[in-house]
Amino acid sequence: MTDPNDATQLRAVAERVVEEHDPRSTPTPDLLTTWYDAGLTWVHFPVGLGGLGVSRGLQPEVDAVLREAGGPADVRSLNGIGFGMAAPTLVEHAQDDDLKREWLRPLAGTHHIWCQLFSEPGAGSDLAGLSTSAVRRGEDWAVTGQKVWTSVGHKARWGLLLARTDPDAPKHLGLTYFVVDMHSPGVEVRPLRQLTGQAEFNEVHLSDVRIPDRHRLGKVGGGWQVARTTLMNERSAIGKSDSRRGAGKIADAVSLWASRPDLHTPILRNRLTRLWLRAEAQRLTAERSRALATTSGPGPEASIGKLVGAELNQAIYEFCMDLLGPEGVLYDDYSPRDTLRPGADRLGPIQRRYLRSRANTIEGGTSEVLRNILGERVLGLPRDLRADAGIPWKEIPRG
Repeated sequence: MTDPNDATQLRAVAERVVEEHDPRSTPTPDLLTTWYDAGLTWVHFPVGLGGLGVSRGLQPEVDAVLREAGGPADVRSLNGIGFGMAAPTLVEHAQDDDLKREWLRPLAGTHHIWCQLFSEPGAGSDLAGLSTSAVRRGEDWAVTGQKVWTSVGHKARWGLLLARTDPDAPKHLGLTYFVVDMHSPGVEVRPLRQLTGQAEFNEVHLSDVRIPDRHRLGKVGGGWQVARTTLMNERSAIGKSDSRRGAGKIADAVSLWASRPDLHTPILRNRLTRLWLRAEAQRLTAERSRALATTSGPGPEASIGKLVGAELNQAIYEFCMDLLGPEGVLYDDYSPRDTLRPGADRLGPIQRRYLRSRANTIEGGTSEVLRNILGERVLGLPRDLRADAGIPWKEIPRG
């Protein structure tokens, strides 16, 4: 490849890989590991770390090759936190390239699932107020505390952990960021059964868990800056929409509408039309965000997709339930399902999708938090008053 930023040449590289490793017969982890070795997992990452050092705007080209050849329709859903949040954080903040390779290759192959240990019972939206502590013990750190709403924590091998290392500092300045081995002694994961029957969320108890200092990301006390890398990529990953017109969640509503002409009314037709317009506006906004991201990392504009997408998802499935009317309650499936299995139907029937959508405006940053981010960092409005600014964390009242 003489010009790595030539989309045609990049596509040819991807086509050679799928010719030599047929996605329809190659086990998915082996296929995705080969994909990583060829630099096609995150094309904008450095060579040797799953990338080719080219524009991230070329990623859809190689993803399309894998999909068209019979590979997973959405590779990143097989290890969502790993691909969307852990990988960009590791490549930017891990201490050396050997460690980056050690983590990234099995992540890309889905051999190691990743989770995010941020939220706590007393610190969800106010993430910087968390109380899980990390204390230096020689070459290690000893971590004690409790996390909650930890997606796929019960399947994860590695976790992104934010912990307090200096209770005398103001809350944003006393945090340090680590990678924790979820198989370490002292880690206890308790799945939480959800409204849908799934148990993808968990609470995680950490009792004197040892983490080597080598697994610290960023500086001691610099955890909030590293966490911002994770959070901006999280909103970008959650808020992304399908680039194809009429695809994504709106396709569920349109498909249901087409299959049930006996339930049509003028009012419902009007609602579906308005939902289509909102979905199209979100798709075009996402296209603009993707274009901006080709020259830089995700910025606060990624919060637009997460905010709008979450509220639109809920409106779409509310429409579906209203269309079904009394039939919508004829649903008694509370069975869990393995959503990380390649080819799995991750969302299930419309009723399950409706129930799952209720979490969309809470998970990955509440809509209230996102509105604050957009108001302050995009629109330039005055910041919210903060009564705890500059006060040592240990002196801030907590309920």
